[in-house]
Amino acid sequence: MIQKSKIVSNKSNLQVLYEDNHIIVVNKRAGDIVQGDKTGDKPLSDVVKEYIKIKYNKPGNVYLGTVHRLDRPTTGLVIFAKTSKVLPRLNKLFVSKEISKTYWALVKNKPEKEADTLIHWLKKNPKNNKSTAYLKEIENSKKAILHYSILKKLETYYLLEINLETGRHHQIRTQLSHIKSPIKGDLKYGFNRSNKDASISLHARRITFTHPVSKEKLNITAPLPNDPLWNACP
Repeated sequence: MIQKSKIVSNKSNLQVLYEDNHIIVVNKRAGDIVQGDKTGDKPLSDVVKEYIKIKYNKPGNVYLGTVHRLDRPTTGLVIFAKTSKVLPRLNKLFVSKEISKTYWALVKNKPEKEADTLIHWLKKNPKNNKSTAYLKEIENSKKAILHYSILKKLETYYLLEINLETGRHHQIRTQLSHIKSPIKGDLKYGFNRSNKDASISLHARRITFTHPVSKEKLNITAPLPNDPLWNACP
């Protein structure tokens, strides 16, 4: 298995964690949007295209396929496809759940159990871009499953490790809020105050998958944000 977590420095301050001819994996900062939206803010995908264009001195347009997204206030691993050939292969890995994603979250309220599996049905409200968790299936809801464990007790917070079985809208935020352990800084889902940088303390920490072309096993870890609370984590 290939372990990757080294940051490649460049003029755009893009944190590149892994790159080959087919795939590039970067460490998203809080506030970055993965793809363009109605805000008109420059998306991470454009930053990555510029990085590739400059690094390889490409004269024309740069191809980049978005495989998945992270919420704007979260940080951590984002995978992009560098070729149109590999994009559907990566998409297939996500659909077939052959990509293992691990997240870390900081919460103030300790969950009742040290480790547990949470199963809810989530329904998205597009008007306020928020999901609600239900214990039983309701109309237009989608089943959501995650597994969490408490990794560490900090002075006033708990570090949780979360593994997803499904990938629903705001899934981790919604499910942790439902068990009364909202993520630090997440005003939308019940935390009492925001983080200074408008982030929420949710980090896409690690991703493991078999490379769709080389067939090598990749295990990529994203360094934590440079923050006193995250710095206290292992």
